[in-house]
Amino acid sequence: MSFGTDQIHQGKDRPVIQAQVMRKVAMRLIPFLAVAYFFNYLDRTNISFAKLTMSEDLGLTETMYGLASGLFFIGYVFLEVPSNLALHRFGARRWIARIVVSWGLVTAAMAFVNTPTALYITRILLGIAEAGFFPGIMLYLTFWFPRAVRVRLIGMFMLALPISSALGAPVSGAILQYLDGVFGLAGWQMLFLIQGIPTVLLGIAAWFYLTDHPRHAKWLTAAERQWLAATVESEHQTASQVGHTSVGRTLRDPRVWTLGIVYFGIAYGLFALSFFLPTIVGGLAATFNTKFSILETSLIVAVPFACGAIAMVFWSRHSDRTGERFWHVALPALLAAVSIPMALYTNSPFATMAVISVTAIGIFCALPVFWYLPSIFLSGAGAAAGIALVNTLGASSGLVAPYLTGWLLDATGDSRAAMWVVGGFELVAVIAVLLLRKNLRAADIDRGSAVTATSQASHNS
Repeated sequence: MSFGTDQIHQGKDRPVIQAQVMRKVAMRLIPFLAVAYFFNYLDRTNISFAKLTMSEDLGLTETMYGLASGLFFIGYVFLEVPSNLALHRFGARRWIARIVVSWGLVTAAMAFVNTPTALYITRILLGIAEAGFFPGIMLYLTFWFPRAVRVRLIGMFMLALPISSALGAPVSGAILQYLDGVFGLAGWQMLFLIQGIPTVLLGIAAWFYLTDHPRHAKWLTAAERQWLAATVESEHQTASQVGHTSVGRTLRDPRVWTLGIVYFGIAYGLFALSFFLPTIVGGLAATFNTKFSILETSLIVAVPFACGAIAMVFWSRHSDRTGERFWHVALPALLAAVSIPMALYTNSPFATMAVISVTAIGIFCALPVFWYLPSIFLSGAGAAAGIALVNTLGASSGLVAPYLTGWLLDATGDSRAAMWVVGGFELVAVIAVLLLRKNLRAADIDRGSAVTATSQASHNS
């Protein structure tokens, strides 16, 4: 794994320590956080597979299922900013552990719902429990990784998102198909239990494993701790020079709200695919006169997410190598906007899934580069509030997308209208990020110049 040490060194005498520090920190934090994110997204979206058999047991229509999926985001949206501010105040180790344990318990409890109302309540509780995890991790990564390598490391962390669907899909399908009736429980009940209990154990492990700040990292040498803390803190200071750290000013900053619009558009497509792709694949059977078992459906669903995972790695590395961020968000989002409606006019299941795979590639390539943008002008408590607000605005698409998609499926009887809406929101994201480009690009250049000047002064002294 290459960490671009030529981009981050502060003097000719330091490239060796920089390389070894980045390697140590990445190997220590990224795998653990990626596993947590794997379960985070799996526990949030496993309802899409549970639906294949749960809907009949609970009497759910497509609209009711869409409502249940979207209700997750009610508590999630309102508690994002307070949760991230709490993480900034109390420390990542304690707060992340609390979040992971609580959402694991709620996921396991979903195995025992027996009415639509009970499902609605547990989905709301799950959103409350998960609130703050993802923006908290995005904030946490700014404590550990300098800006020059951050996108590729965010990409490695976010790789867990498509992998959770690519691996989680066949695993969920196998549980539904082969564990139905075990312990007297339906397959969907076993699904929630099997995927909830390991999350609780992971949260307990987070309490002992994570480190709040480079200054506290006993697994680094004293010289490594000093270099990393000084480098990251210098970047945070220069970010405040070209932006701000105040919570109040951050929440009023139109750039933050515009970033939220960008993320809303990208995430709308992500949530529409995550919650309804199994349903869409099931619809292919009727459209093209084919038949898929539950396990076959899950394996087909895994393909677009696997393609997205591979593309995400190369695209995030390319962004760090070139230093370009804005077109690395806009172009893949445009690809998703154009491709998803095309999937509706294909003449075979293979062609449909090929086009949907292209859409997934666009969505997943845009995501890690997007999360570089808030750190251009936010730091400290302002970063905690700003990142959380951006994620809140984007996550609200998780409330809109499942319900609107389900309603359109019920109203029209097919996926066409719903997928055109997905393409429209992806196009909104493209327009919004290009409107931001001039302003944030200037701030990014100013910030980079400030970091270079600070580094040179430190070297000369």
